[in-house]
Amino acid sequence: MNPKHITLISSELGISARQAENTMNLLSEGSTVPFISRYRKEVTGSLDEVQIGRIEDLQKRYKEVDERREFIIKTITEQEKMTPELLEKLEATWVLAELEDMYLPYKPKRKTRATVAIEKGLEPLARLLFDAQDGDISAAETFLNEQVASSEEALKGARDIIAEWINENAECRDKLRKLFTNTGKMTSKVAEGKEEEGNKYKDYFDFSEDLREVPSHRVLAILRAETEGILFSTIAPLEEDAMEVISKQFVTGRGAAAEQVGKAAADSYKRLLRPSLENEFRAVAKDKADTEAIDVFAENLRQLLLAAPLGPKAVIAIDPGYRTGCKIVALDNQGNMLDNDVIFPLEKNYKRDDAEALLKKWADRYDTAAIAVGNGTAGRETEEFVKKIDFGKKINVFMVNESGASVYSASEVAREEFPDQDVTVRGAVSIGRRLIDPLAELVKIDPKSIGVGQYQHDVNQSSLKQSLDRVVVSCVNNVGVNLNTASKHLLAYISGLGPALAENIVKYRKENGAFSNRMQLKKVHRLGEKAFEQCAGFLRIENGDNPLDNSAVHPERYAIVEEIAGKQNCSIQELMGQEDLRKKINAKEFTREDAGLLTIEDILKELAKPSRDPRDEISIFEYAEGIHKIEDVKPGMVLPGVVTNITAFGAFVDIGVKQDGLVHISHMSNKFISNPNEAVKLNQKVQVTVLEVDAARKRISLSMKEHAPKGGGGGQQQSSGPRKDKKDKPAKEAPMNDFQAKLAALKNKFDK
Repeated sequence: MNPKHITLISSELGISARQAENTMNLLSEGSTVPFISRYRKEVTGSLDEVQIGRIEDLQKRYKEVDERREFIIKTITEQEKMTPELLEKLEATWVLAELEDMYLPYKPKRKTRATVAIEKGLEPLARLLFDAQDGDISAAETFLNEQVASSEEALKGARDIIAEWINENAECRDKLRKLFTNTGKMTSKVAEGKEEEGNKYKDYFDFSEDLREVPSHRVLAILRAETEGILFSTIAPLEEDAMEVISKQFVTGRGAAAEQVGKAAADSYKRLLRPSLENEFRAVAKDKADTEAIDVFAENLRQLLLAAPLGPKAVIAIDPGYRTGCKIVALDNQGNMLDNDVIFPLEKNYKRDDAEALLKKWADRYDTAAIAVGNGTAGRETEEFVKKIDFGKKINVFMVNESGASVYSASEVAREEFPDQDVTVRGAVSIGRRLIDPLAELVKIDPKSIGVGQYQHDVNQSSLKQSLDRVVVSCVNNVGVNLNTASKHLLAYISGLGPALAENIVKYRKENGAFSNRMQLKKVHRLGEKAFEQCAGFLRIENGDNPLDNSAVHPERYAIVEEIAGKQNCSIQELMGQEDLRKKINAKEFTREDAGLLTIEDILKELAKPSRDPRDEISIFEYAEGIHKIEDVKPGMVLPGVVTNITAFGAFVDIGVKQDGLVHISHMSNKFISNPNEAVKLNQKVQVTVLEVDAARKRISLSMKEHAPKGGGGGQQQSSGPRKDKKDKPAKEAPMNDFQAKLAALKNKFDK
């Protein structure tokens, strides 16, 4: 491990060198981020998953810099051009761009205008002009030969050489890089004849903004439009400012020779420096925009995966439809399909009565606790139909976001689960399972298909996958999974497992029956000590041999719990069930070298709430009556809605008309803007005011502000908001307001 990496990482993250080093050691030993953050708090000083993930990323980045530096030093040394001063500079920097600048003069070159001029013997003339800029240019005549026919041709060749010198000057590139950073602008123009075709990019037909101020969604929109041939864009400071920087450094005289150097400097900037730096800054802007967009997507995904579950209850799921009817499935409390059929509740004839009769029959036969209705086409109408049925008992009806259900239904996973069913049945099953346990079902779908991202197809796909995979792993391990009922797809995300071991666990269950204790995991094929260490604490066994197996207490700490119970003269079960016993415990009494106070306190907290699901409790949401399609929505209406997506520029809200409305960030609630702890979160129930409706373009503009401007249409207002309950509590953080803080941090990093 490079000690310099430790210093750099601790400095960048504002943590101690010990925290950085210990965490890096754990990662190198094969420990996972969830395991380290939960079970190695003393070692890391209570670093959270985000900090540990950043250490992992930075360590990788600095290793890449080391590898590139080693290659550059080796190459220059082999050329016998290495000097102590250059070596010192190369070893001092940790910025790849600076390394490349220093390497540029020594980098093997393809044939350039400068190399051609050098081959013609014009390098001494270039040196003469460059070093004696108060002199004249008569010396050019002495460089005529078979390859150089005139003085002008000699001067042109000399200028090409000087232009390359300027381009390869690290100090010059550094100064220009700072100029690009501080004053560079991103501009875009519409391509000739593309106005109509690119109408959706109209805001960027004649656009200019300081690069540091351009938000991620604008950068990605412009780059996408450029890829589609609608726009062409540039990133650069004012040309006169750039030329002033170059001229101050290189044009040092007043003679004819200086004039030649000035021409070479102008050529160097236009032909070499500007294109190179523009490409660099375009990549930086794209990377920065990608990071922000991925962060938004990742936070949305986290909130979606941790949405409130109904829990293990029998469900009827309905995938709505008009002409082809509604596909219905009955699921048991574990999400296993018991029955399926098709009903036509929206037909104005006997089929409507048949649909009602079948749903009643199923509800009684399968002891149904809830009905899940997909929120796609015909969803609102189907929901209203179901709510009017008298089942003879209370059956709650939930609208379920079905984004990505069609992707699942056609996937290899779905075909494996239901080889004899068509895609419509699989889709309905997915809708029902999302109600029972959204996390367990959504892990089967590519996160990009869930519909909570921003420009997800434009960002770096490798970075996106890495970030989203990390979120899924974090969520699954945060909640924990039932070892005896979890699918192999869910188990694969548990710390230390992966697809192969998950498959082996399921196979073991089939061959040997349910696990009765965590130690049996060691009997699973190829599940060794390290994998057991990493996964055991995140796997739950209900009604097993040891009550601790249904908690987040790690098996390596069972002896501590036994010691605590012994001191209280009670069983572990009694200790977990009786608060008065736990209140008598002095945590410090049970600390040891490998388990400090943080670990003991975590154990005591877990004993108080073993296996408790950290997710919120589910609640019923009611759309406004009479609002089914976009034509029903009028400016001025105050409607209940559900946040379905959060982006850098606003939040999308489902108000029950198949087309989500947009609350632009300028129309967020005053409390959301002023207090990050009140920020909007995914699936949050909100009250919105309709500002504008464009039915032709299927656009609805909404506001969350308390005193939003009200238009005409005050007739059908729904002023009473949805019920506030546990699920409606604001998240600790939301990407909406956090976006501005992240942007400021990125700008600061970008400036450096």
